[in-house]
Amino acid sequence: MSIVTEIARWIIPFLLFFIPLYAYLHKVPVYETFVEGAENGFKTAVKIIPFLIGMLVAIGVFVDSGALEIITNLCRPFFIKMGWNPDLLGIIPLAIMRPLSGSGSLGVATQLILQYGPDSFIGRLASTLQGSTDTTFFVLAVYFGSVGIRKHSYAVKVGLLADAVGLIASIWIVSRVFG
Repeated sequence: MSIVTEIARWIIPFLLFFIPLYAYLHKVPVYETFVEGAENGFKTAVKIIPFLIGMLVAIGVFVDSGALEIITNLCRPFFIKMGWNPDLLGIIPLAIMRPLSGSGSLGVATQLILQYGPDSFIGRLASTLQGSTDTTFFVLAVYFGSVGIRKHSYAVKVGLLADAVGLIASIWIVSRVFG
């Protein structure tokens, strides 16, 4: 285990040294290439700002309107029909927030872990869900918006399907592993 710890400690400094050295040895103008990449990155960041603002406003309206709470209550019969513990409803705000915002879902997951404890069923489920789903709408808004893709209906459907599968798989796996 100590070998893995040492590798983890040195891998980033090694890469930060090795990549520029490799480029230099292959006659790549390292500084100029870095500056060009930083300039392009700045242009991309400016280009996606409207999409980020739109996404943040939509998330704020969604949460502040009470829609998140309504959806949680609508899921109650489904959870009971599936035979799942109604306490699992605490995970629904995380499952809904995760496709919308990484930082918002991290806040919800942190709140769940603080409320139930990191070794509780809900705490483990929140951690598993965070790692097995993605920020679908954020990805679509930022990445698709930055390159100008307008037709993304299939990507939305597949992304939300993947998030639903991630939720169900998380519940199943955590139930089986941690009972």
